[in-house]
Amino acid sequence: MTTPLTHATIQSSATKALRVMIADDHGVVRSGIRLLLEREPGIAVVGEACDGAEAVELAIRERPDLCVLDVAMPKLTGLQATRTIKQHLPDTAVLILSMHEDERYLFEALKAGASGYVLKREADRVLVDAVRSVAAGGSFLTNAAEASLVRSWAEEPGRQAPDEPLTAREQEVLKLIAEAHTNKEIAAVLQLSEKTVESHRGNLLRKLGMRDRVELVRYAIRRGLIEA
Repeated sequence: MTTPLTHATIQSSATKALRVMIADDHGVVRSGIRLLLEREPGIAVVGEACDGAEAVELAIRERPDLCVLDVAMPKLTGLQATRTIKQHLPDTAVLILSMHEDERYLFEALKAGASGYVLKREADRVLVDAVRSVAAGGSFLTNAAEASLVRSWAEEPGRQAPDEPLTAREQEVLKLIAEAHTNKEIAAVLQLSEKTVESHRGNLLRKLGMRDRVELVRYAIRRGLIEA
C-alpha cells in the first residue's frame, strides 16, 4: 500500500537538517555546545572531536555542513584544522570559537578560511545565530568593533595581517614539537615521513635563529600555538 504524499510530508522531506561538527579539547564545553545546538530545530550534531587532528579526520569522513572549532586545541590548532578542512571540503563552513579578542587570531581565522569568530564568553547568547548565519553563506563576528576591524582590513588596499615568518606546515610542526611529540608521532599526525619532520625541525631552528626545543616552545607560546 502506498502512503499518500501530504503537504507536510513533502515539506518535511525537503527540509534538510544542518549537519554540524564540534571540536574542543574540553568535554564539558563540547557537551554544552551540543546541548545548545541540538535543542534548535533543523540542526543536527554529527560528531565531536577532542583535538585538531581528530577534527580534520572527522570532518573529511562526515562531510558536515559546518564545523565549530575551538581555536586552541592539541595536535592542530583550530586555525590549522580550518585550513586543512577547507582544502579538502571547500563547501564546508567553519566557525571559530575562541577565548581571545586579540586581532591576530581574528585575522588568522579569516585567512585560514573561517566565516565566523565567536568569543566563548558570548557563546551562550550568540552561537546559534552565528551557526545559522555562517551556514547560510554569511559571516559572523561577535561585536561591532571586530566587524569594523574586518571591514577596514578588507577595504583598505594593501593592508595585511600581522607578519608570520613561518609557513602553515612549519606552524603545524612547531606546535607538535612544543607539545613534546616525537618525530614519529608528528609524522603520523601530519602524514609526513620522519625525515621530512626532521628537516622541518632544522628549518624552524635556522629560520627563527633558535638553538633548541625550549626556545621553540617559548616562541609557540608567544604566537598562541599552545597555551602556557
